[in-house]
Amino acid sequence: MTAEPQERHTRPVARHGVEAEAVEVGYHQKRQLRTGTAGWVLLAGLGVAAVISGDYAGWNFGLAEGGFGGLLIAVVLMAVMYSAMVFGLAELGSALPTAGGGYTFARRALGPWGGYATGVAVLIEYAIAPAAIATFIGAYVESLGLFGITDGWWIYLAVYALFIGIHLMGVGEALKVMLVIAGIAVAGLVVYLAGAIPAFDSANLLDIAPTGAAGASDFLPFGLMGIWAAFPFAIWFFLAVECVPLASEEARDPARAMPRGIVAAMGLLLVLALLMLVFTAGAGGSAAMSASGNPPVEALEVAGSASALVTVVNYAGLFGLVASFFSIIYAYSRQTFALSRAGYLPRALSVTNGRKAPVLALLVPGAIGFVLSLTGQGAMLLNMAVFGATVSYVLMMVSHIVLRRREPDLPRPYRTPGGTVTTGVALVLAAAAVVATFLVDEVAALWTLGAYAVFLGYFALYSRHHLVASAPEEEFELLAAAEEEVR
Repeated sequence: MTAEPQERHTRPVARHGVEAEAVEVGYHQKRQLRTGTAGWVLLAGLGVAAVISGDYAGWNFGLAEGGFGGLLIAVVLMAVMYSAMVFGLAELGSALPTAGGGYTFARRALGPWGGYATGVAVLIEYAIAPAAIATFIGAYVESLGLFGITDGWWIYLAVYALFIGIHLMGVGEALKVMLVIAGIAVAGLVVYLAGAIPAFDSANLLDIAPTGAAGASDFLPFGLMGIWAAFPFAIWFFLAVECVPLASEEARDPARAMPRGIVAAMGLLLVLALLMLVFTAGAGGSAAMSASGNPPVEALEVAGSASALVTVVNYAGLFGLVASFFSIIYAYSRQTFALSRAGYLPRALSVTNGRKAPVLALLVPGAIGFVLSLTGQGAMLLNMAVFGATVSYVLMMVSHIVLRRREPDLPRPYRTPGGTVTTGVALVLAAAAVVATFLVDEVAALWTLGAYAVFLGYFALYSRHHLVASAPEEEFELLAAAEEEVR
């Protein structure tokens, strides 16, 4: 058999400490996504779908860390962080529209080490988050009494198999299904709030007794440190909205659609977060909600709402969990695809099928997530996902600041309001959130840090010597180097 001819490419600059290889003709033809599929509405739907489960479950555990006041302040601070970050990502995504998202931005700004470190942090977040959501799905299914099914590994396996299977059918079909499911979940929150608002009692907000912590009060029962400890749970209201740029390569007119989509998604999520925190705690009580696996339903039950309303909200909650589970599978597959196509991860992971879906990029992280879901520790997995997320936020915001300074003339169809001041605020808050994951669950954070170190070791020992010279991110590097030489 005659070997296929090799493409010829210049190696990246030696000072980066990496080597790029020419690949066989046809390499990229086997690794193509379907372009021009998603407009801004589908991208906004992706952002909302990725996050919406956080309104139904997970955030409420922050009440046990900071009380109502501590969690409220944490939510406001994290809302500021995410809003500032979203504006920064809207700019970066419009300027560098590829499937790599944050990895692409950091690769351009911080070199291959920074790009890989960012991409792996994102990948850890997206591989673990569905595992946490799978455990919540199991709890919801059992609480609904569907066909007598009880919580367990069989539910986790079923949801992974079903929704990975839909993704294998192609991105257009997947994003449309996501939009419908997310719409049902949002409608469920509206129905829930219609029942919770009349049951609101301000006394319920402050029903956790103050502790002896520094600065403790009725408003801050766990003191000032409780605010910081509540950060990871406040993040659950917004976690994964940053996945929208991962769809840039498959979007129609990404320079316009991506910024509009991610900003619209963030606006809706901000409103829902504040409403859910205030009226869930106000209807059900902060103390009771702090340990609830299904806070909207339990808040309605405490308030004595009609059983029909409780049932509707319970089903809507299941749709919300499914929406986030489904959309984050999309996100981890695109991050894996981009890192693999460029040689940072094994190249087989980026091969696509006849419908332009990356098969192994869907299956391999899914298998890892399924194994993690078997622990049944949703709160622990949540904290692990937040660790990966916040590390990536730090690196992405540094990337925005560096590119503004280093490449002021880079075409930017969308520019961040406030520029580097805005992303600087996000950077400081993200760094504080990284530390907060150790305050909540030091063991979980250390395990995640260990996994992160293993990934970095793989790059140091192997993949940095086997990058793909013709990958979009490496081509960006060559173009930037050529422009620098001309200057």
